[in-house]
Amino acid sequence: MNFKSGFFLLLLFSLSCGSPLQDEKLSIFKYNQASGIATLDPAFAKDQATIWVCNQLFNGLVQLNEKLEVVPSIAKNWDISNDGLSYTFYLRDDVFFHHHEIFTQERRVVASDFSFSFNRLKSKQLASPGAWVLANVNSYTAINDSTFNIMLKNPFPPFLDLLSMPYCSVIPKEIVENTDFRANPIGTGPFQFQYWKEGVKLVFRKNQNYFEKEEGKSLPYLDAVAITFIKDKQAAFLEFLKGDLDFISGLDASYKDEVLKRDGGLQEKYKGKINLQSEPYLNTEYLGFLMENALPIEIRQAINYGFDRKKMLKYLRNDIGTPALQGFVPKGLPSFSEELKGYDYNLEKAKQLIAASGFDANKEIVLSTTSSYLDLCEYIQNALFEIGLNIKIEVNPPSTHRQMVATSKLSFFRGSWIADYADAENYLALFYSENFCPNGPNYTHFANEKFDDLYERASKETNDSVRFLLYNKMDEIIINQAAIVPLYYDKVLRFSHLNISGFNSNPMNLLDLKRVKKQ
Repeated sequence: MNFKSGFFLLLLFSLSCGSPLQDEKLSIFKYNQASGIATLDPAFAKDQATIWVCNQLFNGLVQLNEKLEVVPSIAKNWDISNDGLSYTFYLRDDVFFHHHEIFTQERRVVASDFSFSFNRLKSKQLASPGAWVLANVNSYTAINDSTFNIMLKNPFPPFLDLLSMPYCSVIPKEIVENTDFRANPIGTGPFQFQYWKEGVKLVFRKNQNYFEKEEGKSLPYLDAVAITFIKDKQAAFLEFLKGDLDFISGLDASYKDEVLKRDGGLQEKYKGKINLQSEPYLNTEYLGFLMENALPIEIRQAINYGFDRKKMLKYLRNDIGTPALQGFVPKGLPSFSEELKGYDYNLEKAKQLIAASGFDANKEIVLSTTSSYLDLCEYIQNALFEIGLNIKIEVNPPSTHRQMVATSKLSFFRGSWIADYADAENYLALFYSENFCPNGPNYTHFANEKFDDLYERASKETNDSVRFLLYNKMDEIIINQAAIVPLYYDKVLRFSHLNISGFNSNPMNLLDLKRVKKQ
């Protein structure tokens, strides 16, 4: 047995048992995924858990950095035509797929691999939830081994952001056609698949042949990544405190007060013992109105003015988030504007609007939500009762709630929107009239000719500063028409131990472990 195979047999043996590793020379990053993982195929990376693991195993043409800027990955550079329709990518010549017995020698990535990967993504037989990413693509061609061209049907400035999604990862045809790719993935990423006992343990090991370097040093720095699937979040948190997990993301309501003060800072007993990272997260929490039979605009505006978002966040969320006092587009996106004025707490203004509307104050207004957000909705219910509005809360199971929102069955509902890609178009598409659900994400059925015109202009505008101004104007229309009640812009919270460094985040809450070091 050679040293390398012996090393990883030891790694697997150590990780498969429930006790902490004894060999401190192994640099193994450990985290828990309470929601579980159903697949390791990037074509099905539609949820955060799957996106996180696919980010370790695969690469695409481009990737996002910490500032949400598109930077090279397998494509070392690219050209975009003046009309915004043609994208030509020039590939690196030092990117290889992970080793597999099917390969008789090192298997270099070539442009035709992207043609295969995109064909597979679009395949109706595969039925990937990410096929929409290529909906605006007219054609793609491997010009030669190192040059790949994509032609769009219509200009779309955020297209590079779409290509950074795991859906667009490159995968090898030989492996897909001869293995169960869902459970035996082969990619090009900084880590490669080693072991998976579903619902128990998932292990990746270092890709010794990874192409990215930092200051001349090969990435990644870690020897391995080990993922557990403890469903009980309190139990997982205790594992973190014991040092058996290296980080946790977010805080469950059951122990948030144990860890955080009201102002969002660490409780004294944890200061100097664990690290807390916090930054804007591209997730807007809101209440939405179905506009086809919506309440009068004065009542919708009164609801917006009628409760204190700052107080709500402080006491119910320990200031995890930012009060949504601007528009629907969240803090963390480059186009977000503090200048956009939304609705602050103003009881007098709310009462004036109710009086002017002629609305029957005894009429019941049904607000639909799920149990996870019941405390927020009850807070709003109590606040609006003080100004004469009768809110009844209806609690639905999460799957039922999502289905009813998507099929226009709810007149007033709690919703959230997490960015698929780092551009405000992803948020504003929810109000474009061509996107009425169930065929699109316009769950409010909002329709406004001026908004549609601005949206169509922005979709063709390649100048970022001009496009951002158009985005701000659209957001202003949504707010003025009170199609929604923005609640708060979320935050990423990450807790890690002091021996972890290079562990950075971004507003997409991506997990990038290739620069992480563990002392």
